Amino acid sequence: MQHIIEQTINFVKITLANAETGHDWFHIERVYKTAQTINATEKGDELIVALAALLHDIADSKFNNGDEEIGPQKAGDFLKSIGLENGIIHHVQEIIRNLSYKASLGQISFKSKELDIVQDADRLDAIGAIGIARAFTYGGYKNRILYDPEIKPNLAMSKEEYKNTTAPTLNHFYEKLLLLKDLMKTDTGKVMAEERHQFMLSYLEQFYAEWEGRK
Repeated sequence: MQHIIEQTINFVKITLANAETGHDWFHIERVYKTAQTINATEKGDELIVALAALLHDIADSKFNNGDEEIGPQKAGDFLKSIGLENGIIHHVQEIIRNLSYKASLGQISFKSKELDIVQDADRLDAIGAIGIARAFTYGGYKNRILYDPEIKPNLAMSKEEYKNTTAPTLNHFYEKLLLLKDLMKTDTGKVMAEERHQFMLSYLEQFYAEWEGRK
């Protein structure tokens, strides 16, 4: 198993060498480590959890013209190339296909303990201190403004609206980040999310105070 993991890590590092910094190797590494932490308690299949965590953003649709199949396809091609059996490959592909927040806005037809574990790990990296940093990094990458009091968050976005939004970065807290705590699937993920969620609330309180010149 360790040899398979090492091969996968090398493949991901090479593939994501020039990735946007919120979706680069270090994001993958954090999700991988967090998935292992969750899995130590939740007891999913170790190989499936590891491979799905490592390959979940191998070709993010956001950076591939919205193509939601390129990620599962690229992951599947790699796993076939190192000789893994079809059952493992299919499971990993289904996790990648159903992992993202925008996927949850559509129809989900696949469920597994391993999906829950890796999804929680990925969502945890979107909240807390690192989640805040990633949100503003991506906002800068897309040339979005930080905040505009006149532009209110859209709390009822469809999947297509979510994919195509150009709203200020601060709106993203209300449209996604602050919702993730209550979407955690595993008991371990729920506990980990609570502290990160509270940190974001404190951050927003400070942000508004500074924006308004009160502090």
